[in-house]
Amino acid sequence: MSATRTHYDEHLGPVYVWMAGGIEAALARGEGEIRDLGLEAPATDYAVDLGAGFGMHAIPLARRGIPVLAIDACVPLLDELKRASEGLPIKALAGDLLDFRRHLEKTPRAILCMGDTLTHLPSRAEVERLFSEAAEALPEGGQLILSFRDYTRALSGAERFIPVRSDGERILTCFLEYGGERVTVHDLLHERDGAGWKQRVSAYEKLRLDPAWVVEALAARGFSPQRGAGLSGMVRIAARRG
Repeated sequence: MSATRTHYDEHLGPVYVWMAGGIEAALARGEGEIRDLGLEAPATDYAVDLGAGFGMHAIPLARRGIPVLAIDACVPLLDELKRASEGLPIKALAGDLLDFRRHLEKTPRAILCMGDTLTHLPSRAEVERLFSEAAEALPEGGQLILSFRDYTRALSGAERFIPVRSDGERILTCFLEYGGERVTVHDLLHERDGAGWKQRVSAYEKLRLDPAWVVEALAARGFSPQRGAGLSGMVRIAARRG
């Protein structure tokens, strides 16, 4: 099992919905992004959500009547998605994002890879492979929609300590350690344990992807990418095929 998958299954996954501010608040933000992107039925009649997590984007899509194939490697998050999406047209699968074409039931009009999922891939070569797989899967006019965090500027000193969320029972702080092509993300989680606090720490690596490089890689595979601003300071790129 990869360090990233272990990190999510055992450390971050169980508190991810809390970290996102609760399911309803997170779905409201996802709904806003889907609305901004203009993804509506019947023009979008089938979508794929890679790194779907607990359904922040898959559920708003499905609420519009769009069937969604939702893939993630983190089982606890997929369990949250299944609970929150009962009765909606979502097929949730645990698996490798790069193998998504094996699970397609029809040609998708949109493929989403949002919420910093792209930087979880182990190498730039696998990012390029994902773009190639998406280009093969999408029809002319279909869209690949990405959002990811730009780690190319290395933070220094106290900037590297990022408070994520806290309340009376839990405190989550992130610490970033920069390498060449990667940044190591340390998640420090404090949870109340009786009268005291218990600390748990886990770390995993993310890619430092230059948005300009992502745009070029997409264009090389026949996409017309448009860069914009995503949630929480992320870069968002909507890339139309053809």
